[in-house]
Amino acid sequence: MIIGNKDFKDHTYIMGILNVTPDSFSDGGRYSDLDSALKHAEEMIQQGADVIDIGGESTRPGYTHICTDEEIQRVCPVIEMIKQNFDVPISIDTYHHDTAEAAIKSGADMINDIWGLRYDSGEMAATAARYGVPVCLTHNRKEPVYTDFLSDVVKDLSKSTDIAIKAGISRDKLMIDPGIGFAKSYEQNLMLTGSLEVLDKLKMPVLLGTSRKSMIGLALDLPSDQRIEGTIVTTVFAVQKGCLFVRVHDIKENKRAIIMTEKLMGKV
Repeated sequence: MIIGNKDFKDHTYIMGILNVTPDSFSDGGRYSDLDSALKHAEEMIQQGADVIDIGGESTRPGYTHICTDEEIQRVCPVIEMIKQNFDVPISIDTYHHDTAEAAIKSGADMINDIWGLRYDSGEMAATAARYGVPVCLTHNRKEPVYTDFLSDVVKDLSKSTDIAIKAGISRDKLMIDPGIGFAKSYEQNLMLTGSLEVLDKLKMPVLLGTSRKSMIGLALDLPSDQRIEGTIVTTVFAVQKGCLFVRVHDIKENKRAIIMTEKLMGKV
């Protein structure tokens, strides 16, 4: 899969999280000014991040919605600054098509949409198609009501894929994310993370995003700043199940876990 000027294949790569928000569940307010955001991006790149995912609106449970103008003001200067200083692909973490378009014009190479192109009436899909950028389609629902949980997740992601293709986005520009933490119970999050092979039938690259999430906190009874080990275990699962990306906060530790797992699997 090509993102920006980089070709990603046959390996598990790291998408580093850069939240330029005051209220994200794990790092809210830490990187909301340009200098700290740029410094953190540099640290993540040095530690092995392959893509930087920039978000301007928290998507934690109970998050506060902001207007797209504010979201754009938060993310675009950071994108521009990182692009001026580093050769790294940038993903924009948004479900608003106006923000996505502004971010792409500022240098973003990819859209990471937590609603899998299903938040609006097709505007996000049209934006991605118009600019020819890759899209990560995340599983989400307005109500966490399922008939057959794992099967329903696959069906929902298939619908997102259909929306993308009908809008003119080529299949080789699509990646799927099972959406751990979105419209799922603790037990469902555990089940899905442990059953990533159910996504194989969609025949698309997979991104797993579990970093510091409540599933890990509940399993280990730990606050968000003490969930590195739990996150690493899910990263090992991701490598074993053939995920193309993991989306994480703690780059160095997860990078080492990927290298070790792939060596044990004989992949490097």
